[in-house]
Amino acid sequence: MQKIIVLLLVLFSQTIFSAKITETEKLAMTCKVWGFLKYYHPKVASGEVNWDNQLLEKLPKIEKAETKEEFSLILENWIDNLGPIKEIAPIPAPKDVEFFDKNFDLSWFNNKLFSKKLSKKLKFIEANRFQGEQFYIYGAENVGNVGLINENLKHPDFTDKNSKLRMVFMFWNLIEYFFPDKYLMDQKWDTTLEKIIPLAIQSQNYNDFYMVMRKLVSKIDDSHTEFYLYSEPTEVRKQKLFFPALGKIIDEKIVVTEILGDSLAEADDIKIGTIITKINDKTIKELISENRELICASNEPKYLDKLTEKFLSGYSETVKVEFLVDDKYITKNMKWFDYHDSHRNEFKKGARKKKAKFKLLENNIGYVDMGIIQIRHIPDMAEALKNTKAIVFDMRNYPNGTFEEISNFINPHKEKFAIYTYPDLTYPGKYKWTSEITTTGFENKEYYKGKMILLLNEKTQSQAEWTAMCFQTSGHTTIIGSQTSGADGNVSIFDFEGFNTCFSGIGVYYPDRRETQRIGIVPDIEVKPTIKGIQEGKDEVLDRALLFIETGK
Repeated sequence: MQKIIVLLLVLFSQTIFSAKITETEKLAMTCKVWGFLKYYHPKVASGEVNWDNQLLEKLPKIEKAETKEEFSLILENWIDNLGPIKEIAPIPAPKDVEFFDKNFDLSWFNNKLFSKKLSKKLKFIEANRFQGEQFYIYGAENVGNVGLINENLKHPDFTDKNSKLRMVFMFWNLIEYFFPDKYLMDQKWDTTLEKIIPLAIQSQNYNDFYMVMRKLVSKIDDSHTEFYLYSEPTEVRKQKLFFPALGKIIDEKIVVTEILGDSLAEADDIKIGTIITKINDKTIKELISENRELICASNEPKYLDKLTEKFLSGYSETVKVEFLVDDKYITKNMKWFDYHDSHRNEFKKGARKKKAKFKLLENNIGYVDMGIIQIRHIPDMAEALKNTKAIVFDMRNYPNGTFEEISNFINPHKEKFAIYTYPDLTYPGKYKWTSEITTTGFENKEYYKGKMILLLNEKTQSQAEWTAMCFQTSGHTTIIGSQTSGADGNVSIFDFEGFNTCFSGIGVYYPDRRETQRIGIVPDIEVKPTIKGIQEGKDEVLDRALLFIETGK
């Protein structure tokens, strides 16, 4: 009886292993093996073989594989044909280095599609991985982020599915091993690969394929990430046209917040507080839903901010726009204009007033516009505002590298404010905590002793968020506003023939290792603008700051 049971188990396991597998399953695991060998196998990572060509040669064979056994054998032979690997394990761990492993996962070595022999080969390669200078990737000196070298960045053949898959595989593995915030994605990166492969295969032309690449890029959930599609070579380059104002999405409507071209705005009766409900017959709610797969952002406020910019520009001269005016819906066929005309303010009605770098408000309160003030202005600012009871630093914008000078003015002591993770190119997928923590300030008895207020929102991104972390060290800083962009640190940029994209290049954390990516800088007092407040000409965030200064709550 026991012999019969054992025989049945053996037959069952053989049946399972020999079961047919789907095309997507094969291609997803091929992508992973190809990418792993690209950065780990000494012969491949050193550039001794044309790794793209080898993939293109193997894909037709992989397509014909019908069982797990056949599939595994192709991959085993592929590895064997690369030649023997010198055994150097165990590779000594670097001294005084602490690894950050939340992105690191090679558990797929034990995937159900793989034979035990294949899994063993992959584990051996990991243990005896390449330790030289990577052929396909480089680390920017002293800043941590990566760049591509020796890569084929040209268009794929849009009629050849394997050529298209090569580009998908290349970009997917770039993120898999060198995007520091992979572990924070909403959708697992493995799942994204499985979903994108059929779309890449089905794409028929330039626009189809690069739409797929846009969807792939947008799944990394990083506000730093943009996808700039270059015009098709045969396409006549169109001029981008603009709505003559800026806006903000509130309650699934676009509310005008700033006039750019005053005479154009006047012609269509557009003013601050004007409400847009539809663009080209689509509600703002519909547009929000339709674009989720096409725009990359760390969080919802930044997604809506990016969307607003997209909605208020385009390539059609005539745009159908529905407005809500006095509880009535009014539709206009608007003519939009190029950047020069749409942003030209003739100052007839003071629609755009000149902004001050810093100024004194009522009740002895200072105000600094961080988007305008430059390093050279800081001494004058400090002298003018040193005796105020509070200073409001408005960082709902992008600052100009003034963090050090202002920090020296507001801090009584030297303080730590940021620590980072950098990719380890000798162990791709792993990251290292930096040994040094960024500090700011010095022992300063003459520091500013009034209240420090920071105004932040979704436009507070990258250097602005890092600057906010720096200012928080003063010990008397209060943050007022709403969730920031959630994309800190420097940026890795990648320029392909068909598109340009980028992502956050390093991990940025508080000294106690609290995350900033996607979360952003958390306000102490949350305040968001309302439609009513905008229409009444109020700055509700600034107003709340002034109330806090006077009442302490």
